[in-house]
Amino acid sequence: MAKFDKMAVLTKMGTTGMIPVFYHEDVEVAKKVLKACYEGGVRAFEFTNRGDFAQEVFAGIVKFAARECPEMAMGVGSVVDPATAALYIQLGADFVVGPLFNPEIAKICNRRLIAYTPGCGSVSEVGFAQEAGCDLCKIFPGDVYGPNFVKGLMAPMPWSKLMVTGGVEPTRENLTSWFKAGAFCVGMGSKLFPKDKVTAGDWGYVTGKCAEALAYIAEARK
Repeated sequence: MAKFDKMAVLTKMGTTGMIPVFYHEDVEVAKKVLKACYEGGVRAFEFTNRGDFAQEVFAGIVKFAARECPEMAMGVGSVVDPATAALYIQLGADFVVGPLFNPEIAKICNRRLIAYTPGCGSVSEVGFAQEAGCDLCKIFPGDVYGPNFVKGLMAPMPWSKLMVTGGVEPTRENLTSWFKAGAFCVGMGSKLFPKDKVTAGDWGYVTGKCAEALAYIAEARK
């Protein structure tokens, strides 16, 4: 069962402005990354549903987060069907993210007051998702659409909350461009977790990068 409802999750996402996106088949590595992000100031974390038995890893890190990262909202990403969404909700997912919009997932999530953030690539898709109760929509892939797409969409639909994922980097220039365009928050993956740093167990690097990115976001919002 979710620890945080939709409103609490959206508040965490909006307050910090960044959601790390991560997958690893080793639950112990995933725990270390999760803890490093938490110590860097992150309060919403997306574990992607990619490898075999990913749900078992997720179950492990949700239990770990309850003990070691009590204010962290735990979400699952890369969800494209309602059955998978229901599985992860039973395992404690606080929010569900997907690369596409599936209205059947929205029904599953809305029933339990779980935030569903679907991937959208047009103004119409964002509009359809909002009609289905998706308060936060994901612009994906961000590097294909760019900040001008976000800015253009926000002009006629200024009430929209948009999370950009794909092509987001922990640099002042990149983050400033997204937030000045009107992004509500961003999702960030490999740039926060370089493979060599994860392999070396350099968790201090991850913590530092998270703190640095959050500082750039706070600066861009001023």
